[in-house]
Amino acid sequence: MRVGGCPAGSSRVERLDPYALPLRFSASDAAADGRVREVELHRERVIVRRRLNGMRMALNMPVAAFAGVALRLARVEASATPMVAVVLAHRDPGLALPLFVSAEAEEAFAEWRTWGQVLGLPLLVTEADGSLRDPFARMGGVRVERPRPRRRRRSALKRRRPSILMRRAPAKLTASAPVYRGEREIIARN
Repeated sequence: MRVGGCPAGSSRVERLDPYALPLRFSASDAAADGRVREVELHRERVIVRRRLNGMRMALNMPVAAFAGVALRLARVEASATPMVAVVLAHRDPGLALPLFVSAEAEEAFAEWRTWGQVLGLPLLVTEADGSLRDPFARMGGVRVERPRPRRRRRSALKRRRPSILMRRAPAKLTASAPVYRGEREIIARN
């Protein structure tokens, strides 16, 4: 039973709408009875329901308990083409939840950024060995990049400032520059 997220396009694509939260969907689970688990995804909480050896269990976790939204390559047995998956990654790989699966890398990249923004989680990339890494340099929650040079061509101030000022170098004080000391100052007063 699938409510909230319906496949878009062909049957090779699994797509959940990040702007239609809360969502309720089914995901595969190798350890569960029937190899299926039911997932409720809210902006703040994730509820995973499954049966394990006949016993029903429900895991109620905050979204902040997940490591982030990960982008990974996935091979589906039915097709030989590599698929790109966007996954809500957890430190325990058994709790990872698929959010989007497609053969189109551009679509997956756009969905990856959208899910990260909607859930407020960091964007991660899955390495070949299964480990997660941050694709961008960060300092806390702020992305760190090399400063870019300022472009002045199309600036709003371009028309108000003469461009010659950008070419002039500031004056430098040298040892040969005259310094006047001990002289009497002349001030004109009326």
